[in-house]
Order: sequence, then structure tokens, then C-alpha cells
Amino acid sequence: MRNACRLLVVQAGLFHGSELLCKVVTSNEVSVCSEPVWDQKLVFDINVSDLPRMSRLCFALYGVIEKTKKRPTKKKNKRADCPLAWVNTMVFDYKDQLKTGEFSLSTWPSVPDDKGDLLNPMGTVEKNPNIDSTAGLLVRFPNIRPHPLYYPPIEKLNELSLNGEKVVATKEENQKLREIVDNKNFTEIFEDEKELLWKLRGEVRQKYPESLSKLLLVTKWNKHEDVAQMFCLLRKWPELPALHALELLDYSFPDPHVRSFTIRCLRKLSDDELFQYLLQLVQVLKYESYLDCDLTCFLLERALANKKIGHFLFWHLRSEMHVPSVSLRFGLILEAYCRGCIYHIKILMKQNEALNKMKALNDFVKSGCQKATRIQTTEDMKVCIKQDTYLEALSDIVSPLNPSIMLCELCTDNCKFMDSKMKPLWLMYKDKYDTVGIIFKNGDDLRQDMLTLQMIQLMDVLWKTEGLDLRMLPYGCLSTGNKTGLIEVVKNSDTIANIQRNNSNSAATAAFNKDALLNWLKSKNPGEKLDQAIEEFTLSCAGYCVATYVLGIGDRHSDNIMIRETGQLFHIDFGHFLGNFKSKFGINRERVPFILTYDFVHVIQEGRTNNSEKFERFRECCEQAYKILCRNGTLFVNLFALMKAAGLPELSSSKDIQYLKDSLALGKSEEEALKNFKVKFNEALRESWKTKVNWMMHSFAKDNR
Repeated sequence: MRNACRLLVVQAGLFHGSELLCKVVTSNEVSVCSEPVWDQKLVFDINVSDLPRMSRLCFALYGVIEKTKKRPTKKKNKRADCPLAWVNTMVFDYKDQLKTGEFSLSTWPSVPDDKGDLLNPMGTVEKNPNIDSTAGLLVRFPNIRPHPLYYPPIEKLNELSLNGEKVVATKEENQKLREIVDNKNFTEIFEDEKELLWKLRGEVRQKYPESLSKLLLVTKWNKHEDVAQMFCLLRKWPELPALHALELLDYSFPDPHVRSFTIRCLRKLSDDELFQYLLQLVQVLKYESYLDCDLTCFLLERALANKKIGHFLFWHLRSEMHVPSVSLRFGLILEAYCRGCIYHIKILMKQNEALNKMKALNDFVKSGCQKATRIQTTEDMKVCIKQDTYLEALSDIVSPLNPSIMLCELCTDNCKFMDSKMKPLWLMYKDKYDTVGIIFKNGDDLRQDMLTLQMIQLMDVLWKTEGLDLRMLPYGCLSTGNKTGLIEVVKNSDTIANIQRNNSNSAATAAFNKDALLNWLKSKNPGEKLDQAIEEFTLSCAGYCVATYVLGIGDRHSDNIMIRETGQLFHIDFGHFLGNFKSKFGINRERVPFILTYDFVHVIQEGRTNNSEKFERFRECCEQAYKILCRNGTLFVNLFALMKAAGLPELSSSKDIQYLKDSLALGKSEEEALKNFKVKFNEALRESWKTKVNWMMHSFAKDNR
């Protein structure tokens, strides 16, 4: 088959959030050339008076490909659309004025998606700054009136909203309304349900205020009378708890009054709670249509009032400054923060300088590994670190991972690099009382690890709130730039792979040595200490079984499960989540819901096969932990949904979050959820031999590298 792109077409659509306001319009076809001209008026089937305030005009440029076979046939040539570029622009400017005149829009290159959508309403309204390497689209907004047109202020809209008679719902309607708002598994709302929700919107405000998102989704934003009614209702809406307010920051809810209401609700968050959601709050800045917005002001206010929030806001923004679509917005917020907090600039500059030196050192190590032995490269690395410029840059820095820790003196003799492909640096520091280790990674995107560890941290908080301490260890992890970042070293710990290997005669038997873990714990915890170590192991194992199942963590092998000498088990390296499991030669390598091997059970049962009492307590811990997470399922789904803006490969659409809805049994009763989890628990136990085979294969592959 030979493909030839002969014609160019522009498609345009008017959107409010994710909702298409009227039928998409398409231009004529023009021949491919360096400066194609359509000179065509595109007319949309909507009145100007019905345009929502946050209407965005989305364009897509695509080529028409004619597929022709080498041998002529009687069949007509097939046509296919080849997405080339897209760009979005607001219909009203930031002063509420309807745009008029010519605008040159530099486009973004299209990335074909599974759905085949050409338009990208979720994308930025910023123009592509790389104007030399992208197509420019010249559009002209007509002058509808001789004078400027403005979107009416809220007072005018409130005058429009004729509340009319109060609607009295029948018993059947009230019952149906309860079913709609109780729909926790986020299934689609049918047309008759939408009509009932809108009809009984006053009832929703009074009885089910947390269902505001559902009401906003059924509002006809292309009908100004309905919009006026919604605004009038929103004025009297009771403030929502953060759990429900966070959902309203999604790109489906772009209206400024809705977002203003949302920020008003979030002001009640304590600093600790705000910090817990900071990662998501930075990501949803990407959905904002104007640089000056309530969310930006809110984050800056809280960052300037709390140094820890300021520190992490700086790094979350700084780490994405290489992304053209957000560099202007994030750069301006960074500047505003630094101008408002001058004392912090020197500290942050010192951290930035240290990270630059770490990158230079990592490049030096990567280059050395290609020419010399590991021992020689390690020695060369230590010589390099001992240079004055490196020692000065890498000493006396506030840790980017934790601003309450000072990385004072670099222990050059204890520094090394790790074996993995990107040769991460392992840097050890002396602080006032102890040694602190950090791992510098260059070449891996740590944002997925950050998100996973944030969720494990949140689980830990929710469990502890209900009196369940599962000894979780969400170690520090921070993305600091384009595929660069830092990870906290958890001291006095080792991988299961190393423990098994060091307690076995061969790689083949290592994975099947059920005594290795218990013997290792005995050697580290003599006498009475062993009971406490087994308790630590039991609780943490329960926590990570539940956490990894709920989050769908993949690629679980014996090199990314670790144990501290105190008995605390924890997982590392979260490159795959939400059920994106690895496969080899088309075969799924991970066939268990979570890792619960017989050597884990052996430790939990204190080495006694008949110690069922200890194992049943472990099972109860898992079940209790799972029930607590299910009760908070909506929070996890909302937080993951807000991370769609991050552009992580395994989290880009609502479809990716379906795994989470299923694992948390959203929409099911607690009894149904627990029944399903018990089946998964038994499956993990029954099929654990498959994990052992997988671990053995991983060990062989590693040894033969």
C-alpha cells in the first residue's frame, strides 16, 4: 500500500469543558502546499447569547490520505484522515470580551489517540511557543456589533433566573433522585435521569449538595436561561468537604464561578491536608484558561504562608518547566513565589546548583562505564566528587526531598552508583546526628512513582485515622526536572532477591528457599527482638498486599520488594500501575492479584506451619485495611482523575481509572466488596508458586546480563 496526503482540511468545534456545544464544522479541502488558504467562513449552530463564558474553540488540521494499491482494481480508493496538528483558543478574552479581529494560532503536533478524535478540548489554550517548527493557523473573529460585546456579569445573570414555582417532587421522583445521586460507580446518567436531576435541582442543593458535580454535568451550558438558573443556585450552595470539592477542579467544570466556589471550599483545608493533595492541585493548573485565576492565587497564598508547601510547590512547578505548553504559566507562578519569598531564593538556588552537579557527575559515570570496569569507574567518581567545585556545590544543602533535613557533609568514600541502566548515583551525607542517603536518577520519569507513593501515604493516613497502623514506608521521591529526580535511601534494608541469594547455594534454588527471610530476620533481631520484627513484617506485609492490589501495581519481582532489618517490608519502583502488568512473548508474567508468597507466610507464622492463629490475624488486617479504602474510594478516584493532566502514559483517560473503580468495588456494598477481596486473597495465596517461578526467571535474567 502507498499512502499519499494530497488534501488539507480544518475541523472546528465549540466546547465547554468536555461538552460539545453544537455540531462540529469542517472546512473545504485544499491542496497541500506551504501556505494553504481556505478563505472560508465557518458557521456554528449556536446563538452568540448562548455561548458559555468559558467556551473554547478547538481546531484540528488533518490531511486526507488516499490509499491506492499498486495493482489497479475496480474498487474505489479508500480515504483516511491523518491528524497533523491542533490548537485551542478562548472565545472570550480574560476581560470577558468576545474576541474580534485576526489571531495567529501556532499549533501543537497531533498525537493520534485510540478514540480517533481529532479535536483536543482537554488540551491547552496556550499557543505553541516553538513557532519555527509548527504550523500557524490564521483565524478571524467577525465584528458582530459595532461596539464590543461582553459576557454579562453575575448580577445580570441572577436577574435572568426566574425561579418560578417551587417544584414539589413525588415519592417516586424522590426515590429515583436518591438512586441517581447514590450512583457511586460513576456509570453514565441516562437522558430521563438528567431531566429529573435538573427538574429537582433545588432538592439536590438541599438534600444532596455533594452531588453538585452531577448537576453541573447535566446543565445545558449552551442555553443561557439554564446557565442563569445554575448560577443562582450556586450562590446559595452550601460549602462542600474537600473530597467533593476536588472533583470540581477537573477540566469538565471550567466555569469561573464554579471554580471560585471550589477554591472557597478548599480554603478550609489544613496545611497538612493541602500538602497531601498538592501534586494534583499543581496538575489541574493546566486546565485553567487564563493565567490569573483563583487556583493560582490560592496556591501562592498558602505557599507564602507555609515554607514546606512553598518548597514543594516550587519543585512541582520547576520539574515541568521543560514542557512548552505550561512553561509560561509555571514560570510566572515561580517568579511570583520567589518575589514574595526572597529569603527562600538562595536555598532553592543552592539546591538547583547541587542538582546540576549531580547530573554532570551522572553523565561522567555513564561515560566511564562504557570504557572502564565498575571498580575503576567508582574510583574515578570519588576523585571527581572530591574536587572543590563538586564538594562546595554538593555540601550544606537543604534536602529537596525533605526541607526539614540538612544535607551537611558529603561522605565521599560511601558514595557509589547503582547497577541499573541509568546508573543512578547513591550519595551519603552526614547530618548532625546520623547519616542520610539520597539517590539521584537521570533518565527515568519519577512522576508515576511520586503519585503511587502519595497514594500509599494517603492510605497510611486513612488507616491510622481508624486506629490501624500498618507500618507503611512511603519513602521520599521527587521529580525535579525532565526525567530527573531524587529518591530517599531507606537505610538498613535489603531486597528480597539479595536476602534469598545470600542464603542459597544457587540462583535456581534462591527463589524457592522459604527459610531465607526468617533466618535473615533472626540474624538481625536476636532473642526477644524477633517477635517485634515479625510483628512489623506482618503488619507491613498486610498494608502492601492491599495497597498494591488496589493500585494495580505491576512488575513485582524480588528486586523491588525490600525489608528493613526491623522487619518492615516495603515496595519500590512503581513503573507500572492501574493493572498495566508486564508480559513476555505475549504471556502475562504476573498472574496474581498481589504478592503473598509462602516464605512471607512462613515469617508471619513464625516458622511454624500450624500457626493458623497468626495467619488469620494477618488476613483480618488485610480485610480491615481493604474495607477502609473502599469507604474512601471516591477520594482515590477523584485524585487519579485530576492527574490525567500530567500526561503519564498509563494514566491519560477515564478508561485508565476503571481499574481503580473495580479494585475499590465502587457502587457495591461493603459485603460484596469484601467477598470479592476474599476471593482475590485466596487466589494470591494459591497461585503464589507462579510468583516464585517469575522471580527465578528474573534472577536468571539478571545474572546473565
